[in-house]
Parts: sequence; C-alpha cells; structure tokens
Amino acid sequence: MRYMDFSSWQGAMTTIIGLAVFTLLGVGIRILMMQTIQQRRERMNRQINERLKTLIAAYRTLGGSFTGQLTVDPTHLRDLRERAGSGEEGGSDGMASSDRSRRIRDAVEAALADILLLGTEEHCRLAAQAAAELAAGRPIHTAELVVSLRTFIRAALDLDPMPDEVMIPLQGPTRTQGGGGRAKGEAGGGGNRGGGGMDGGGGGMPIPAGLGHKDGA
Repeated sequence: MRYMDFSSWQGAMTTIIGLAVFTLLGVGIRILMMQTIQQRRERMNRQINERLKTLIAAYRTLGGSFTGQLTVDPTHLRDLRERAGSGEEGGSDGMASSDRSRRIRDAVEAALADILLLGTEEHCRLAAQAAAELAAGRPIHTAELVVSLRTFIRAALDLDPMPDEVMIPLQGPTRTQGGGGRAKGEAGGGGNRGGGGMDGGGGGMPIPAGLGHKDGA
C-alpha cells in the first residue's frame, strides 16, 4: 500500500495505471494457463478416445463370434500349396475352404498388433502370447484376451461390471464375409448382361439399366 499515492492527481494516475497493468498481467497469465490446461486435456481426451476406439474394434474382431470355429487357424496359403503338391489328404479341400480362415487370421493379426500398441500390460502379455503361438503355427483361442478387453473397456466407459450370474459363452474371432466369390459372381453377371447387350443391341453398345428392365419385362 505504501506505493499507492493518492495525494496528487499525478500520483493517483500512476497508481491506477500500475494497478491496471498488474491486473492485466495477472488475467493474461491466468488465461494462458487455462488454455494450456484445456489443450492438454483435449489432447488427452483425443488419445483416450482413439485408444478406446481401436481396442473396441480389436474386441469385435477377436470376440465377435459365439458359435462355430472359435480358434484361429495360422495356416498360410503356401502351406496349403505344399500340402496339395505333396498329395496330402485334405490338401485340395483345404485350398478350397481356407479363404475365410486366412481372412480371419489376417484380421486377428492386425487386431493383435493394435493391442500390442495401445493395450494395457495384461493385454500386451496376452496378445504377445497369441502372436507367438500364431508365428509358431499353432491354433490359438482368443477368449481370455477378449474377457480382459471387455473388462477394461467397460471400466474405461464407466459402465458397471458384468453381473456374476450372467454366463457368457466363449467368444472367438468374427467370421468375415466372403467377398471374393460375391465379386466374381457380380462380375460374371455383368459379363452375361454385357453379352446380352451385344446380341440384342449389335455392335456391343451398352443398354441402359432402365431400358433393359423394360425389355426383360
């Protein structure tokens, strides 16, 4: 208070200006600190959201099935070719039916990589064990890792834990839909329609879809 001088108008003006500058500095420092804290909090929220989004996607990949084959087959296409070339029993059948299992294996490997990057210590331990089993060519079960992911995600989203009386069956990797056969079928259907256009239109000119339906009707 001894620095405040209101005995003259010059001293009062100096005192008021000093108080205004001090107040502005305090407010500016406070705003800067609040912005820094807010930006850090927003960055942390984005990181948490991205982490949860990735782990939820991995959970759906590893535990999206309750029935059927709940193990992951580590067999690669080259192994099937070797079996088919050596004449082992089931080699050709494996070649014909392995497309879905290979897609499941690829999706599971990608999910395990995401878990190793963003998972907790327990998640990383289970994912590393599963990856090592896959690399060794042994089928794996993902149920234990799925349970650990479910518990973590529900806790992170502030959801109640699963009741003890709820019995959840073992979960396995999501069965991917076959896209290759469907794409080939659509391509084959398009080729047939194109052939019809060449026969009916002459010169191979395409017929509009609406006109084609009217002619067919």
